[in-house]
Amino acid sequence: MDKGQFKLIAVVGVSDDASKYGHKIFRDLTNAGFPVKGINPKGGFVLGKHIYKSLAELESIPDLVIIVVPPQVTEKVVEECNKLGIKSVWMQPGSESEAAVAKAKEYGIQVTQACFMVAKGVW
Repeated sequence: MDKGQFKLIAVVGVSDDASKYGHKIFRDLTNAGFPVKGINPKGGFVLGKHIYKSLAELESIPDLVIIVVPPQVTEKVVEECNKLGIKSVWMQPGSESEAAVAKAKEYGIQVTQACFMVAKGVW
């Protein structure tokens, strides 16, 4: 697993509820040493780390966005990625929708529909 290929990964859908995948993914990527920032419209702190309210709030543009939200929210995240010039998204199982995938492709955003954690050997 090459953590160095990423300067910044944003996880959209980070939750302070430890039973939710948005929390588990953020926690385990952080523990595995990935350069990760969390996004949730509520903001706040999770695991002692500042959670941003949107991708636009980040100091720098992530080279990858991992999406862990319901499909209708994923479509809005794809729109935000397009506005910010983000070119790569992973739609975690359950977050994808045909509309979001089609929109991403139309914008030239590379879409991976798979569990990032399993694909990269974190889980």
